[in-house]
Amino acid sequence: MPFTTQRKVRFQHCDPAGIVFYPRYYEMLNSVVEDYFAEVVGHDFNRLHVTSRTGVPTARIETDFHAPSRLGETLDFELTIRDVGRTSLAIRTTVHCGGKPRLTCDATLVFVDLDSGRPLPWPEAMRCHFAIES
Repeated sequence: MPFTTQRKVRFQHCDPAGIVFYPRYYEMLNSVVEDYFAEVVGHDFNRLHVTSRTGVPTARIETDFHAPSRLGETLDFELTIRDVGRTSLAIRTTVHCGGKPRLTCDATLVFVDLDSGRPLPWPEAMRCHFAIES
């Protein structure tokens, strides 16, 4: 089942024309990933980074921008799991506003030990939450 959430386009996200400046989308996308891990996987970023000294950096990202988003709009984010590897997680996040597509982002996250920087196998306590969507 996809993870869904919303984000309001704020002044901080926009360029002087009131349109989302594309790097700000990546900040929003990362916040969606952070919420997914907290709400679905049960491992918030504090637990991952501070307590466990692990993380999920993005190893690959590809984004198609379909239409601009503007100040004050509410964006609908839908994160789905595409594939689960031994140490990686392929996700797709789609963003819509009023049912109209704004962007599609395919990314690969890797579970890593923050001290060594080396990939780690997903713990079963996390892996069991990764439901692959077709």
